[in-house]
Amino acid sequence: MVLIKKRDGRKEPFVPEKIIVSAIKSGAPPDYARTIAQDIERSTRDGATTHEIKTKVLSMLKSRNPEWERNWVVYDSAVKKRTT
Repeated sequence: MVLIKKRDGRKEPFVPEKIIVSAIKSGAPPDYARTIAQDIERSTRDGATTHEIKTKVLSMLKSRNPEWERNWVVYDSAVKKRTT
């Protein structure tokens, strides 16, 4: 099991479904959202940060459709009060 380091320093198991749900909410079709999650899961090592994972996800979204990446960023800044 791969453990991810959260912003506050806690560690928790990597959950690909979180990426899938967020990517779909950003506008990506479910099959592409699953592809992103699978790619991230294969390349993520123990101790990776949520920031590193987010950066990879945003890059994949942007490469396929820049609007999906913008949707994710807008949601993060408006609802979660985060910046990229």
